[in-house]
Amino acid sequence: MTLVIGLMSGTSMDGVDAALIRFNEHEAPELLCSHSLDLPPPLLRELHALCQPANNEIDRLGRAERQLSRVFAECCHNLLAKAGLDASEVAAIGSHGQTVRHHPDGPNGFTLQLGCPSTLAALTGIDVIADFRRMDIALGGQGAPLVPAFHQALFQNQQDRAIVNIGGIANITWLPASGGSGEVVGYDTGPGNTLMDAWCRERFGCNYDDNGQLAAQGQVNQALLRRLLSHAYFNQSPPKSTGRELFNMVWLQGHLNSLDPISDHDVLATLLMLTVASIADCVSQHSANAQLYVCGGGAFNGELMHQLAQQLPNATVQSTAVLGLDPQWVEASAFAWLAYRHLQRLPGNLPAVTGASRAAVLGGRYHGR
Repeated sequence: MTLVIGLMSGTSMDGVDAALIRFNEHEAPELLCSHSLDLPPPLLRELHALCQPANNEIDRLGRAERQLSRVFAECCHNLLAKAGLDASEVAAIGSHGQTVRHHPDGPNGFTLQLGCPSTLAALTGIDVIADFRRMDIALGGQGAPLVPAFHQALFQNQQDRAIVNIGGIANITWLPASGGSGEVVGYDTGPGNTLMDAWCRERFGCNYDDNGQLAAQGQVNQALLRRLLSHAYFNQSPPKSTGRELFNMVWLQGHLNSLDPISDHDVLATLLMLTVASIADCVSQHSANAQLYVCGGGAFNGELMHQLAQQLPNATVQSTAVLGLDPQWVEASAFAWLAYRHLQRLPGNLPAVTGASRAAVLGGRYHGR
């Protein structure tokens, strides 16, 4: 038996999720305990600011990374206390880090996740596996999404399935029935919650739209929706991944400036439909009758889930909870799994998904003991 902690702080920056996973050979990974910790508001504001180029950002980035590492360590300590475990009982922490840049294309493509693994290892006394994405990029891949390999390991069965993670950015994993000749497909579909959250912060003074209640008060503006969906990314063939570099408030505001004034609620309703329509289009390309399972923060947005079911009337739309894993903990569990793969010296990427030239062991190990 091996115990591993997975740490995830996604594009939405809605907090740090920690999942304690038990691995037994020839058995499915088991979620034993979980914990979430909000980011301190000053650090949260700085992380949002660091997602865009600005003055003195290297110094600011360095300081923010150390602060973030202390938050990661606190989250791990809280998780261990909740589970009644000592740090010595945990083999490793798999830390995704906080993405602030993702430019994977071209000969000098790169991705950057904050969270100093050495600091985390020193504060917890546990070995840390981190920096999962850059080896895939070094091999010519996108470095994302990495979760499809975990989705395949945990969720693939005798029926075709689609797993959609709706975090700040949304991604799809198409899992063909096991034993067949079909290949796992995965890629980012486009914005998940990132634009909706940014609009809520700017116009409604809240970090996110709780259960989609604000969006439900608006009407989709079809002219704006058409403009947003005209982005070249949506017609790009995979492998592909994206982030705030493409889908951000500057991009949105540019489209709004070209249209007659639209109410704040209508803009939010349209942004929700942008997420829904881009996901539904990708699902439909694989099957109109898909079994669709949603994880990530979007699974808790009732309006989004309702609209997704409306856009896919012949599909079954549910959360991953019905498959035995609460949608909040899927990504943290995935990075525990990737850390376990590293410990076993096993590949963690799917080249058909990311575009890497080969499968590879992902991440680097930072010793805490």
